[in-house]
Amino acid sequence: MTSDKKAHTTDREDERGAHERTSSSRRPKRKGGKLIPALCNVIGTLLLLGVIAVSLPLALPRFLGYEPYNVVTGSMEPTIPVGSVIYVEYVDPETVQAGDIIAFNKDDVVVTHRAVENHYLYDEIITKGDANENNDIDPVEYRNFIGKVKWHFPVVGNLLAIYSSQVTKLYLLCLAACGVMFNILAGRMRVRQQEKFREKLERYDRRQTARMNEEIEKIRRQD
Repeated sequence: MTSDKKAHTTDREDERGAHERTSSSRRPKRKGGKLIPALCNVIGTLLLLGVIAVSLPLALPRFLGYEPYNVVTGSMEPTIPVGSVIYVEYVDPETVQAGDIIAFNKDDVVVTHRAVENHYLYDEIITKGDANENNDIDPVEYRNFIGKVKWHFPVVGNLLAIYSSQVTKLYLLCLAACGVMFNILAGRMRVRQQEKFREKLERYDRRQTARMNEEIEKIRRQD
């Protein structure tokens, strides 16, 4: 009985030793391959952020209820120089007071002048450009009133004129599409790398199992 137990113990130890020898080789580790997907992510993210940053001056004010316009004449200088952008908010024309800067339609053109008087009884506003000596000849009828200028910034109007052109919109759309494609490409590259690594691990495990079985079989035959 004692000799049989020792024999069984020796067999188990030999099998354990075989397992340790076969598993002592290093398991595959994930190596490299992270730079290109990360670079694609960075490029794609930067492109998308750039498109968003360029679109914000147009999209955000409209979302908040302001309509942007580009100033192309100098009738309101020096208060509002040529090339400025104005953000117009609609208000009830009856609330307009003298000194307010308003925007209105005149002959299919948006004009920005300062209100001088508000004739409530006649539903019209008398206006004047800061750079003009006299009041405007034609009063602004309430039906042509657009709103009151809430904000104005110099130079930005020229940029908005460029951004709002059809060519620029097409470029921005292409850049946004490229940004999305770069991020999709990065994701697929990572998935592919994970699949390759998983396949490598499976092949390694199969080889290790086969070697371990061979070692155990050899030990049993020797006994």
